[in-house]
Amino acid sequence: MNLSNIHNVYFIGIGGIGMSAIARYFVANGKQVAGYDRTETALTKTLQQLGIEIHFNEDVSAIDSKYKNQEQTVVVYTPAVPRTHSELMFFNDNDFKVYKRSEILGAITQQTYCLAVAGTHGKTTTTSMLGHLLNYCGAPVTAFLGGISENYNSNLILNGTEITVVEADEFDRSFLTLSPDLACITSMDADHLDIYGDASELKKSFKDFTNCIKPNGKLLVKNGLPLNGLTYGIEDSSDYAAQNVKINTGSYVFDFKTPLQTYKDFRLSLPGRHNLSNAIIALAMAVEYGCPLDQLAKGLASYKGVKRRFTYQIKTDRFVFIDDYAHHPEEINAVYDAVREMYPSKEVLAVFQPHLFSRTKDFADEFAQSLSKFDEIILLDIYPAREVPVEGISSNWLLSKIKNPNKRLIQKSELISEIKNSNAQIVLTIGAGDIGEEVERIKEALSIAN
Repeated sequence: MNLSNIHNVYFIGIGGIGMSAIARYFVANGKQVAGYDRTETALTKTLQQLGIEIHFNEDVSAIDSKYKNQEQTVVVYTPAVPRTHSELMFFNDNDFKVYKRSEILGAITQQTYCLAVAGTHGKTTTTSMLGHLLNYCGAPVTAFLGGISENYNSNLILNGTEITVVEADEFDRSFLTLSPDLACITSMDADHLDIYGDASELKKSFKDFTNCIKPNGKLLVKNGLPLNGLTYGIEDSSDYAAQNVKINTGSYVFDFKTPLQTYKDFRLSLPGRHNLSNAIIALAMAVEYGCPLDQLAKGLASYKGVKRRFTYQIKTDRFVFIDDYAHHPEEINAVYDAVREMYPSKEVLAVFQPHLFSRTKDFADEFAQSLSKFDEIILLDIYPAREVPVEGISSNWLLSKIKNPNKRLIQKSELISEIKNSNAQIVLTIGAGDIGEEVERIKEALSIAN
């Protein structure tokens, strides 16, 4: 695929976090871009402000005629869109060049020096850290992010096209389209079992991903994973590691060990050991690329995080409201550990919206165990995303498994009043569904109340 020959790019599912980053990339490269999405969101509004035409009703007649020119148009779709989608069927039936999001990303990265971040957790934060570090060091980088960077208020960092930083997404085996020069794997916990069937197939897919690395490329892996590569970890004997970790005024201060020597006093302002681990692998990949250590230390200290990744919405001495994207039991455990490390003696209310019926079914016991740790739990109904309901799988069923009496299931319309009725000093909203759309309203109501 020769990207320079493309004039028009039409996106089906343009409002997705990964899709919208690629749409921004094509706009920045002078292409005509338009698309469809099911719902209007803050992301689609920012795309429209860039001049992208978007419609929200599934309707072939709503597509501008210039995107119906078969020779000049490439169509990109997300796997979340059903095969029966009328617009997707139109382009397929008329022999347009139709590609999955991952295939387009693969084509973009193939012609560049590519750094790819894989793993069932930590991809978005690690990718945004790595993109920020390379950009801070002046590298000619394009970074495609699966979240909105607080530093750039965007899911795209664009400072040149020689280097690409991407999330290598295991969903639908998408990451097998990539050809990275440097790749890392942060974790291989079971997930997406609706796609893989069982955890062994998922692990096999990660092994297959390591075979996609270009000749003379390198693999970095979290210490303990059953893969061969340079290792990273926290206060252990890994090739790259954080040593002498301390907490100083809400930030981690640590020494950064590389295979050659140890560098003193690196600082990370994000809470949570999982974020410290993400920082070590981002630093390691930047070192392997060739960034100078003194610049990397300054770059990491200036990193602000990703929206909806342990994002402080309200932070006072008396009351704290944090929002996080966690949607897997291990991610909820990481959020819990981070909150407890920062606020060991305060009461914590967790508001959780489960994401997908299949994931809730596959990990119900693990979700119940993770959620039971909080002082108080509020559950919302399952956010279905791409799925139809599964008989017997519901938030009420999940609630019955939580071994903590201080729990309840509520409707979204009751959320603000229920949070106000709680005595908790720390409130967490967690989940990957539309709970993120509620955050501003909750913040406003709690700001007034406090």
